[in-house]
Amino acid sequence: MVVLVTKKKKFKQAEQAIEKIRSLVPEVTSIIQNVNPEKTNVIFGDETLTLWGKDAIEDRIGDVRFEISARSFYQINPEQTEVLYGQALEYANLTGSETVIDAYCGIGTISLFLAKQAKFVMGVEIVPQAIEDAKRNAELNGFSNTLFEAGPAEQVIPRWYKEGRTADVLMVDPPRKGCDEQLLRTILKQRPNRVVYVSCNPATLARDLRILEDGGYRTKEVQPVDMFPQSTHCEAVAWLELAE
Repeated sequence: MVVLVTKKKKFKQAEQAIEKIRSLVPEVTSIIQNVNPEKTNVIFGDETLTLWGKDAIEDRIGDVRFEISARSFYQINPEQTEVLYGQALEYANLTGSETVIDAYCGIGTISLFLAKQAKFVMGVEIVPQAIEDAKRNAELNGFSNTLFEAGPAEQVIPRWYKEGRTADVLMVDPPRKGCDEQLLRTILKQRPNRVVYVSCNPATLARDLRILEDGGYRTKEVQPVDMFPQSTHCEAVAWLELAE
């Protein structure tokens, strides 16, 4: 998939761009235009159009299939992604009776890995298009024990608890800036028995673990996973338990 981000919706060179991309990279199956008129460090705007080909591309991690649209987050190293999510699943230590909340769930990649072994999985993500992908991916793989909702995790999760939708395990996979401060306060208030934290930034991971430890959790183990060989970046998975 190639995504061209333009300032205006009118794209005079669209046909020439499509022809050039297809001639240079014949493997391309999807060419997308995203419109972002704002001067900001946020790459994508709210409007996305398919210029040529498919609306989404498909990939598989283990035995789980995923459809991925332009604005959806997806790990770029499929082999190590399976290692990363496998470690998260191991730390979740599911027996089939647990309810899991997956904050920052994206298109449901971790959620669907968990759904194979959990009683029920609820995923929340702020990007509506990603949530639509997550619902479609759950249907694509035949999972009926999932619920996905768009919105800020720090607002949706407290409402779920008020509705009686509590979690035995909470999974978080935030962006590089780490967990929202309000989400951390939500975790400390709701106190799930186990927290699994997938991080792409060791500095914000350390900061957030300190907050959770001060609030009554204990970090049992942290496992780095080399997602980006020959670079300084490293993912890590942390396992926390509520202290006795």
